Amino acid sequence: MATERRTLLADAALDVLADEGIRGLTHRAVDRRAAMPPGTTSAYFRTRAALLTALVTRLVQLDQRELHTTAERLPPLSTSEDLVNGLALLVRQRLTGEGRRRSLARYACAVESVRDPELREILTPRENAGRAAVRSFLAERGVTDVESRTHTLLSCVDGLVFDRLVSGGEVPREALEGLVATALR
Repeated sequence: MATERRTLLADAALDVLADEGIRGLTHRAVDRRAAMPPGTTSAYFRTRAALLTALVTRLVQLDQRELHTTAERLPPLSTSEDLVNGLALLVRQRLTGEGRRRSLARYACAVESVRDPELREILTPRENAGRAAVRSFLAERGVTDVESRTHTLLSCVDGLVFDRLVSGGEVPREALEGLVATALR
C-alpha cells in the first residue's frame, strides 16, 4: 500500500511539474493533483528534496520502460533508414501525449540537477535496449569510438526534442537523417 501511494504521489508530482513548472511543485500542489488530503505528500516525502528524488526516480523508471518497449516493437536495425525510423518514433513519443509531459518534467529536473548531485546521478542516461541497438548498429558498420558516437547521436536527438518543446513543431526527418549520416562517418 505504501509503495502504491508513493508511486501515485510521484506520478502526481510529475503532472504538477509538467503543468506548473518547478516553482509550482509543492507538497500541497501534489496533494491536490493526487486528490489526497492535505499533508499526505509531506507524510511520505518530508522535504522538497525527497519529493524531487521520488519524482526523478519515477521519471527514469517510466522513460526506461518506454525505451525498452519501443526497442522491442522495432525491427532489428539493418539500415540507416531503420535507425532514422526508430529515432523518429522516439522523437514523436517524446513530443506528444504523456511523453511530452515527461519531457517537460525531465528538462526541468535536468536544470535542478545542476545544483543537486543526487538528482544528476539518477538522471544520468542508463543502459537500455534502444541505446544498445544504436551502439550495435554503429559498431557493425565499423564506426570508431562507438561509445562516443552513440552518446553524441543520442544527445543531439535529445537537443532536437528540447528545441521542439520550446519552439513547437516537429523534428524534420532530414535532421535525423543528417545526424545518423554524421554518426556513420
